[in-house]
Amino acid sequence: MSARRVATLALAAMLAGCTVGPNFTKPVVDTPPAWRIDYPQAADVANTRWWEQFGDPVLTELIDTALRENRDLVIAAARVDAYIGTLDTTRAKLYPQADYNLDANRNRATGAGASAPPAGTDPYSPGYPSLYSSLYQGVLGAKWQLDLFGRVRRQTESAQAQVYATEQGRRGVVLSVVCGVAASYVALRSLDKQLEIAQQTAKNYADTQRIFDLRFKGGVVSKVELAQNQSAYQQALAAIPALEQQISAQENLIAVLLGRNPSPIPRGRALGDLASPELPGNLPASLLERRPDILQAEQNLIAANADIGAAKALYYPQFNLTANYGSISAAFSNFLTGPAAVWLLAANITGPLFTAGSIAGQVTTAEAQTQVALGDYQKAVLVAFREANDALVGTMKKREENAAQALRVAALRETARLTRLRFNYGYAGFFEVLYAENELFAGELAAVRTNADRYTQIIAVYKAVGGGWIDLADQGTAAGRITPVPERAARQPLF
Repeated sequence: MSARRVATLALAAMLAGCTVGPNFTKPVVDTPPAWRIDYPQAADVANTRWWEQFGDPVLTELIDTALRENRDLVIAAARVDAYIGTLDTTRAKLYPQADYNLDANRNRATGAGASAPPAGTDPYSPGYPSLYSSLYQGVLGAKWQLDLFGRVRRQTESAQAQVYATEQGRRGVVLSVVCGVAASYVALRSLDKQLEIAQQTAKNYADTQRIFDLRFKGGVVSKVELAQNQSAYQQALAAIPALEQQISAQENLIAVLLGRNPSPIPRGRALGDLASPELPGNLPASLLERRPDILQAEQNLIAANADIGAAKALYYPQFNLTANYGSISAAFSNFLTGPAAVWLLAANITGPLFTAGSIAGQVTTAEAQTQVALGDYQKAVLVAFREANDALVGTMKKREENAAQALRVAALRETARLTRLRFNYGYAGFFEVLYAENELFAGELAAVRTNADRYTQIIAVYKAVGGGWIDLADQGTAAGRITPVPERAARQPLF
C-alpha cells in the first residue's frame, strides 16, 4: 500500500470519527419573577463607572490606582495566562508533531580473539584490522495521533472552559477590588466623622469641666456633679484613641488594596457630602449573564462535562501514524548522499483489553465531578439571588433607618440644649444634663454609622448584580490594558 493511500485512509477515518461523551446542556434555573423590593429598570446605570457618582475625585483616583496596582489582580491575570498555556498544550495534540534528531558517534571495539596480522604489518595499512568505527545519522520525524473518538477534542473543550472560568474569576477580583476600595473608603470617612464628633464632645466636656472647677470652688456645684462631668469627659477622651486606631487600620487596609505598603490615605469629600449613586434594578434573570461567579461556575461545569467524554474515549482504540526520513552513513563524506537515505512510514492501533476497572473508575470520577460542578453552579445562582435581594432590601431599609436616625439626633440635640438651660436656671440637676448629652453623643455616632451603612448597601447592590461596569473597570487593569482574553488564543475556534 502506498504512503499516499495510507494517509488518505487515515484522514477519512479521522473525519468519520465521533466525539464520545455527553454534550453540554445549560441547566435550567428557577428564576424568581421579581425582586422583593421593586426597583425600576435601570440597565444603563449598571453599565457605568458608578463609583464616579459619589462625586469624590479622591475615591475615583484610589479605585483607578487599585485597578492598576492591586496584587490580587496581578495574580489573577497570571493565573489566566497559565491556563491559556495549558489550553495551547492540549490543543496542539490535535495536529501532527514534527521533530528532528542528529547523531554522530565513534566506537572502539575490543580486539580480543581477533586473528593477529602478519608480523611486521603496518598497523595503519589497509590490511590491518580496525578496532574503530563511526556512524553519522540525521532524521526528520513526524507523528500524528488521530483523534477518532474525540478524546483530545474533549480535553481541549475542558481546557478552554477552564480558561474562560479563570477569566471570570479574574473579573470577579476586579469586582471585589472596586467594591472593596469604595466600601473601605466610606468606612474610613465614617470613622473620620466619628472621631470629629468624639473630639468635639471631649472639648465640650473640657470647657464644662473648667467652669465646674470654678463653680465647685465657689460652692455652686457639688463634688458629685463635678465628678459626673469628669467621668463624661474621660469617656469621650477614651473614645478618641480607639477611633484613631480603627482609622489607622482602615488606612492600612486600603493601602494593601492599592498594592502599597501601609501608609496614610488621602481624603476627599466628607461622608455627609458624598452623593448617592443611582441603583440598578434589572430583572433577576440578567444576573445569569453578568455575575462573574455564576459565569465561572458555568464554565467549570462545561469543563467537568467534557472530562466525562475524555475519560470514556479511553475505552476506544488509538490510531497513530509515524513517519521518518533521514540519512545514515558510516563515513561523513557519504552523509546526505542518495545511498545513505532512509525512510519509514508506519501506522499502529492500540487499545485496552483488560484494565481491572481503571477506565471505569476514571469515568465514575468524571461523572461525580460533573455533579459537584452542577451543584456549585446551582448554589452560585441561589447565592446571587439572595445577595441581590439582601442588598436591595438593605438599601431601602438603611435609607429609612438613616432618615429616622437624623430626626432622632435633631431631637436629642434639642433635648440637650433645653436640659442645659434648665440646669443653668436651677430647674434641673446636672445628672439630667449628663444623661441628655451622653444620649446625644451616642446618637450622633450611631447616625454616622447608619449613613455609612446606607452607602455600603448601595455598593453591595452593584457588587451583587454585576453588570457592564466590570468590563469598564477592567480596562483600567494591567491585563485590560495589554490584551483582553476574548482577543487572545482562548477565544480562537477549537477546530
